[in-house]
This record gives sequence, C-alpha cells and structure tokens, in this order.
Amino acid sequence: MIFRKATLADTSPITELSGQLGYPSSTEKMQERLQQMLGNDDHCIYVCEQDAKVTGWIHAFYSLTVESDPCVEIAGLVVDETQRSKGIGRMLIGKVAAWAHEKKISRIRVRSRMTRKETHRFYLKNGFTEIKDQKVFDLPLDQS
Repeated sequence: MIFRKATLADTSPITELSGQLGYPSSTEKMQERLQQMLGNDDHCIYVCEQDAKVTGWIHAFYSLTVESDPCVEIAGLVVDETQRSKGIGRMLIGKVAAWAHEKKISRIRVRSRMTRKETHRFYLKNGFTEIKDQKVFDLPLDQS
C-alpha cells in the first residue's frame, strides 16, 4: 500500500469511490473541484494506492471560525467497499493527523450523517469522541 497526496490523475478513481459513498459526480465536475483544492494550502487530499489502483481517499481542510479555535475537518473519507476493514481508513486519518500537526492544529473534526452507524463506530474506534448531534440546512442561491 502506498499513501500519497492526490493528483489530477486520480480524478476518475476519486469520482468512482465518491459514488460508493453516496455522492455521485461527473469526472468533469470532480476535476474542477480537485483543481481548486489541490492548489490550496488549506486543503489536503490523500489517496491509498494498491497495485496501481486507488482504493481510498481522504479530504480534509483547515477550519477557522469566530466561535472556536481552528481545527482540521475531514470533509470526506472513503475506502473501496472491497478493501474495508484492512486499516486503510485508519492510515488515511493518520496522514491527515500529520498534516494537521504540521499546521500546529491540535484537533480533527468529522461530521457524519446520523444514519451511518457503521461509520460512527469506525470513528469511535479510531479515537474520535462524539460531541453533538446537529442538523444541516442548505439555502439554494439564484445564480442569474
């Protein structure tokens, strides 16, 4: 297994794995997003590669808000469904933890949908502490 920073060449496998997580996207849209994030020091994206195939990815970002100290937030983590329970997710979190340490950040936060009980167990098993339940609201904006 190789763990490395993502590149634009990883667009297709990242797109496919995102679909497994329940977030389908076109390769074109994914590439647009990756182009913005890969050049931004406040974002990190790592992949796990096995036998020249990307089998997992993690995206995290630096979060600064008025009401609390900065943290690094995991925006997404997915491991190919055929490769789960092999330590890949834990090692991807380790890459983000090292990145956060470089930025002098002392905590990592992750949000998870209420229905993803298996995911909650994964994070608890990997040292995270549940701190609250919340609802998320979107406000669509007219782009005309």
